[in-house]
Amino acid sequence: MGNGRLRTHKDLDVWKKAMELAEEVYSITAQFPKEEVYGLASQARRSAVSVPSNIAEGAARSSKKEFIQHLYVALGSAAELETQLILAQRIGFLRDSSVFDRVDQVRRMLVGLIGFLKRKPVTRHA
Repeated sequence: MGNGRLRTHKDLDVWKKAMELAEEVYSITAQFPKEEVYGLASQARRSAVSVPSNIAEGAARSSKKEFIQHLYVALGSAAELETQLILAQRIGFLRDSSVFDRVDQVRRMLVGLIGFLKRKPVTRHA
C-alpha cells in the first residue's frame, strides 16, 4: 500500500475488526442453549457475518456510490446484531457485555469510512 491506494477489502481496518467481531459472535453463540442453534444463535451469526461480507462486496465494486451503499448495509447488519445480542442478554444467554464495545467500535469505524468516502473527490481513470 505504499502508493496510498487500497488493494483489497482485507486492507481495511474496519473489515479486520468486523471479522474479529464475527468470530467472537460465533464463540458466544456456541454457548447458547442447544435449542437456540436455529433461532437467536443463527440470526446473530448471520448478522455478524453480513458486516464484513458487505464491506468486502462494497470494496470490490467499481463505484464509490456502490461501496457506500454496501457500507450502509453493513451498518444495518451491525444494528441487527446489536439488537439480537441485547435480546440474548435480556433472556440470560449472554453474560459478558464486552461484545457490545466491539459492535460499537465497528459501527463507529463504518460511520467514519462512510464520511471519509462521501468527502473524497471522485477520480476517474478512463
